[in-house]
Amino acid sequence: MTMGSAGDLRDGAVAIRGRTIAAVGPFAELTATHPDAIVVGDEHGVVLPGFVNAHNHLSEALICGMGEDMTLFEWVARIIRPVGWLLDDEMAYVGALVKGAEMLLSGTTTVNDMFCYTAARNLATLGVVRGLEEVGLRGVLSFGAVDSGYGEEAGIDGDVVDDIMNEHELLAAACAASQRQIFRLGIGVVHAQSDRLFEAGIAFAKRNGFAVHTHIAEVREEITEAHIRWGTNTLGRANLHGLLDCEIIAAHCVWLNEHDISLMAHKHVNVCHNPVANMILASGVCQVSRLRAAGINVGIGTDGAASNDSQNMLEAIKCAALLQKVHTLDPRSLLATDVLRMATIEGARALAIDHLVGSLEVGKRADVVRMRGDLPGLANIHDPYQRVVYSSGPADVADVWVDGIRRVANGAITAGDIHAWVAASKPLAADLVTRAGLQDRSVLARRGAHA
Repeated sequence: MTMGSAGDLRDGAVAIRGRTIAAVGPFAELTATHPDAIVVGDEHGVVLPGFVNAHNHLSEALICGMGEDMTLFEWVARIIRPVGWLLDDEMAYVGALVKGAEMLLSGTTTVNDMFCYTAARNLATLGVVRGLEEVGLRGVLSFGAVDSGYGEEAGIDGDVVDDIMNEHELLAAACAASQRQIFRLGIGVVHAQSDRLFEAGIAFAKRNGFAVHTHIAEVREEITEAHIRWGTNTLGRANLHGLLDCEIIAAHCVWLNEHDISLMAHKHVNVCHNPVANMILASGVCQVSRLRAAGINVGIGTDGAASNDSQNMLEAIKCAALLQKVHTLDPRSLLATDVLRMATIEGARALAIDHLVGSLEVGKRADVVRMRGDLPGLANIHDPYQRVVYSSGPADVADVWVDGIRRVANGAITAGDIHAWVAASKPLAADLVTRAGLQDRSVLARRGAHA
């Protein structure tokens, strides 16, 4: 399943040389032209491009599983904001190892991460670069900066705009010096940035040619608040300040009207749909079919490690299809072929990296997933698209290559000791939620970090 010009190849194969794809074609042909190659796989599995997780928050890596009874604004105020003051480089590094491994094990090879926290002087985002480089995941990384609260000041001590802009610059430099990380200018949420920070970030992106990662129209309260404050919604504010003139991916885009959709199509705004998080937080349903019909490119994301509670990309792909079907009462509204394209080539296009990844084509980076056909999940493949979308899980992901390096082999992480990473995360998570005053919500914190 190439997701590229070659289409689907029965008895097909991919040849990897170094970091890139050297050939794609029939297995017999490739074995004849590459007689000394090591062969991985058999005739029963499925080979496809690595998944592109188009929206995520590794800042939530240590706080999964809290606050399922809250709406987004409640959850941010009671969970995210208290934690956001405390995150540091070490927490970000270990969180990126643990959740990066979880993503790899479900076939993700690229993640578009926005690290959202309020202690800019801690430079925690630099830990994400270290973690993703070590685990071997390709990243598009941003700092989800905010300097005001949801309807009220967040209580940040003094003017932090200079600190925030400094972290943007340092993160950009760290990404430039890395092997697989790409920088984006992060605007945490449009309605939680002061005019000064909003304008400084947009100017920084335009001056340096950086693309932007933000949230737009996630919940109804956001739209109401924006109209009260600015006389327009958050998309309108973004447009008035020139943000939509940048290369941009906007997460969620649930509460849009027809004018908004036309504007986004005109401005070539890319969207990331996050079905699982939208359902957990009861935010609403993104009009994916309507957006795609308008010519808007839509990718799929897991969203954060706490707003979703899972980094299983296969789950997000399945839920994307099911949510549209039940919302529209039309089984044809979003098909398995559609969501797999959204999770691969269209997700890559949303991040402006489709020249590098997203399809199995000669010259592209060798980001490849092999799903095994010798377990129940993919036994008896009739329609491979439907089987991958509706039947498979992480147990069916046998091998994952990123940049030509085999990062998952026979279902196991190759870059390090995943059990050691998990063990290292426990005391950090317990300490974090305790200092944030959330220990009553955490069995781990109450029982001790080594429970």
